[in-house]
Amino acid sequence: MLAHLERTRTAYDTVAVDYARMLEGLMADSPADQAVLADFAAAVRSDGQAQVSGQVVDVGCGPGRITIHLHELGLPVRGIDLSPAMVAEARRRYPHLDFQVGCLTELDLPDASVAGLVAWYSIIHLPPGERPAAFAEFGRVLRPGGRLQLAFQVGDGPVEIEQAYGHRVSATAYRLNPDHIEQLLRAAGFTVLNRQVRAPIEPETTPQAYLLAGR
Repeated sequence: MLAHLERTRTAYDTVAVDYARMLEGLMADSPADQAVLADFAAAVRSDGQAQVSGQVVDVGCGPGRITIHLHELGLPVRGIDLSPAMVAEARRRYPHLDFQVGCLTELDLPDASVAGLVAWYSIIHLPPGERPAAFAEFGRVLRPGGRLQLAFQVGDGPVEIEQAYGHRVSATAYRLNPDHIEQLLRAAGFTVLNRQVRAPIEPETTPQAYLLAGR
């Protein structure tokens, strides 16, 4: 495993239990996030079908808080995360859903097999050189007409994380420029359908971006 992936996995393994506990119920207090995910669910159903034909994947699912929200929106969803401890936490909390360990740059999914993919603050740990490969991988697994939803913090450059959720860790997170991410998506064959940037809401310290793209 590449060194930065090992660092990221170790960091999330370390904080998994406290991360899940501290973020529990956060969605109920995040109307902006709810609106973005509701729009994503509607976009996945853009053919007008009540039942989605094809699965939705939450890549970088952590303890499953977005996965369960997508499930409650009526989407057939599974979660994938780099951290075994996060996957264990997700399985404990939501045993009726499918969670697997995996890496977003090498998804164990067939070509054109999913109707939608959500990467909710999971691309923030990708070094610049790996982002094109990740978006190409997203494009590979999405079927024609599939939808991709990204969320990330806005900014420029890396931030070294040494403390998180009451633990000492070592990880790098990248603040991202929405223009740059949109260019990478287009280069990977996506069409950007919706782009939103909102001001930070306490305790956030940076603007937050949401990009919805179609394959």
